[in-house]
Amino acid sequence: QVQLVASGGGSVQAGGSLRLSCAASGYMYRPQYMGWFRQAPGKQREGVAATAIEIISSTIAESVKGRFTISKDNAKNTVYLQMNNLRPEDTAMYYCAAGLNDQLGAAQMLATDEYNYWGQGIQVTVSS
Repeated sequence: QVQLVASGGGSVQAGGSLRLSCAASGYMYRPQYMGWFRQAPGKQREGVAATAIEIISSTIAESVKGRFTISKDNAKNTVYLQMNNLRPEDTAMYYCAAGLNDQLGAAQMLATDEYNYWGQGIQVTVSS
């Protein structure tokens, strides 16, 4: 069982920045991918960014490309989502997730079905 503990959300004004962190622990088999997803009220959960853990491979959703960056620190079993130039439409509950499948393509890396474990949601609110 993988435990994911996320932190770093909050409220900012448009144009501001936040960094989310997600630490993984308790696993017997190391996750192959970790990702960030978000869900706004009344909308489906969507993939924001994801990264492979043991190889260099990551992907970012088009809606946040150029503003959000995903990074990892394998020594700390932690993945980060740096969010810059935040917009009101980025307001959502953000979730980190870990998946055990390997060799995912870019689209698969942002698909909720590819992830086995989910952390608690973190609220990100961007005001105009």
